[in-house]
Amino acid sequence: MNTNDDISVLQNRLRDLADRSYNQNIYTFSSFLSLGELDAYYKIEKELSFASPALLGGYKDAERCLIRFGSVEALGYEQPAPIVCIHITPLMEKFADKLSHRDFLGALMNLGIERDVLGDIKCGEKEGYLFCLDSISEYICDNLDKVKHTNVKCTVVEEMAALPEEEPAEITVLVSSERVDGIISKVCKLSRSESLDLFREGKVYINGRLCENNSKAASAGDVINARGYGKFTILDNPQLTKKGKLSLRINVFR
Repeated sequence: MNTNDDISVLQNRLRDLADRSYNQNIYTFSSFLSLGELDAYYKIEKELSFASPALLGGYKDAERCLIRFGSVEALGYEQPAPIVCIHITPLMEKFADKLSHRDFLGALMNLGIERDVLGDIKCGEKEGYLFCLDSISEYICDNLDKVKHTNVKCTVVEEMAALPEEEPAEITVLVSSERVDGIISKVCKLSRSESLDLFREGKVYINGRLCENNSKAASAGDVINARGYGKFTILDNPQLTKKGKLSLRINVFR
């Protein structure tokens, strides 16, 4: 979210979806929301609780999610979220490039597709699983035929197999306190001033919520996302070293 106006427009749209769900006894759905947009939702989450909102991304721990308003308890029936998973694979694996998230997203953007109809992209070495709105899935399957220099085919996944999982790298860092700015500085190899810039620019999220307090104490289990530098999870409580430093075990996702 770039401006207060953007935030207000999104929040009003979510209010309208919640009101329509409640007043018409139907399910309503937002488009996929980024971390910044989800933070705007969290700011009014209690206000919208009357419409039973739920975050859905197509799989557990999805980063980009849509919001569904309505529930079985309130409406008396279930309606699946309009999310489709597309498996993107090379036509000839032997000659395929190693493909990254950036490669898949760039190919989709080149088709003129708006980002808000696309959820997460889970990457294997030469394949990808794309979560998207069902309204755009046929267009993607018909038109996405190349990613980077690799010719690909797209298939809608009927039954989800195990998604490719990025293996995190476990590291240990020594910090003087549990302040999140110091931890980011160590993990991302940034100076303290560069770490502070991330907070000023609204690029730090803890457990999916924007963090503007650089002195906030991080805890075991926290998922910290420093936009542009990756995501990492604090594995356990810090251990005090003989030299008075705190030792933290961290899983880093790049």
